[in-house]
Amino acid sequence: MTDAPPRGLEERLRDTRARLESDVDLWVATSGSEDGVHLIPLSYLWDGTAFLISTPRASVTGRNLLADGRVRLSLGPTRDVVIVVGTAEPVDIADLGPKTGDTFATKTGFDPRELDEPYQYFLIRPQRIQAWREANELRGRDLMRDGHWLG
Repeated sequence: MTDAPPRGLEERLRDTRARLESDVDLWVATSGSEDGVHLIPLSYLWDGTAFLISTPRASVTGRNLLADGRVRLSLGPTRDVVIVVGTAEPVDIADLGPKTGDTFATKTGFDPRELDEPYQYFLIRPQRIQAWREANELRGRDLMRDGHWLG
């Protein structure tokens, strides 16, 4: 626990945007197929408006996102967390574009386009983003609602 005062909206927005741009990995929670709820860590690319992830098309996460695009993401440690609720859309490798594929590979350290197993890309558009460090930051944790940044 810390005695630090809660951050204001502008500081939280700045900190959260910096995390979205600099982090490489996040937790992805899905449901929607007969496999049920699933949680997995994946690497991502943030373009300033959406997350790009990739996972084997036949994996539980891939099947869940194809069946139901609702998704929750989590970044950071439990005492400096960012939670994202969003909607995932499948993006075929052929439609991805070489520049985006190259940027994803550079940022994440792996290139699904070069693997034998069929991978599926998903573009996740955030609808709600929350961020907090301690209990004193629970009030004001909403940074995005209905896909629009607050402030």
